[in-house]
Amino acid sequence: YYMVQFKPALRNAMGNGTRLFSPDEFLAKIDGGKTISTYRKGEVIFAQGEPADSVFFLRSGKIKITVVSEQGKEAVVAILGAGEFFGEGSLAGQLKRMATSSVLEKCVVVQIPKPEAIRVLHDEPSFSAMFMTHLLARNIRIEEDLVDQLFNSSEKRLARALLLLANFGKDGEPQPIIGKITQATLAEMIGTTRSRVSAFMNKFRNLGLIEYNGQIKVHASLLNLLLHDKPEIRPSAQEVPTPSED
Repeated sequence: YYMVQFKPALRNAMGNGTRLFSPDEFLAKIDGGKTISTYRKGEVIFAQGEPADSVFFLRSGKIKITVVSEQGKEAVVAILGAGEFFGEGSLAGQLKRMATSSVLEKCVVVQIPKPEAIRVLHDEPSFSAMFMTHLLARNIRIEEDLVDQLFNSSEKRLARALLLLANFGKDGEPQPIIGKITQATLAEMIGTTRSRVSAFMNKFRNLGLIEYNGQIKVHASLLNLLLHDKPEIRPSAQEVPTPSED
């Protein structure tokens, strides 16, 4: 789930249809020991294997979520930006962190203790609605990522990752400028080698699909590459209607 982002405001779940939910307003109500911290590039917010005792909200900046296998192989499973929650597995009974979160760009992070987060989920329907939207969006993205890994070539996986990082298809104005995401990080995200990422990036640049000179600017035309022969999950043989004999 490379980068899931939802609106920083959501209609109040109580049904009045007028008041917008603001994360800042919600965070201001928390009185159960929340902490606000600033992290510099390269710092670790939490590490794989540490106790899972809180939820985090990213107010600004970018982070990456990585997992390391027993053999020491690292994979990037998410790039998150401002307005997103992470570390929410603790609310589902996770006792230890299943991944490591580290900073890509200087960021401000709000840490909410697990008991306080659970209390607010019960007491604040508007926050519960927003949080559910976040979880459902992330679940959809995980399913899309699985299809992407199973059926798409590494070239198309890279195109999709770049479009997601550039926020194409999100609500609001596109933000086609990506911060300093290295080729090694992109390779870890899509499950290929850095050399292949380099070759694809040069191809995209030569085709005018991206601008690439230290930073990356993604053009909407890159979407055409992804949509061409886009994989689809077709119904099984039992579900395909047979033609009538007449």
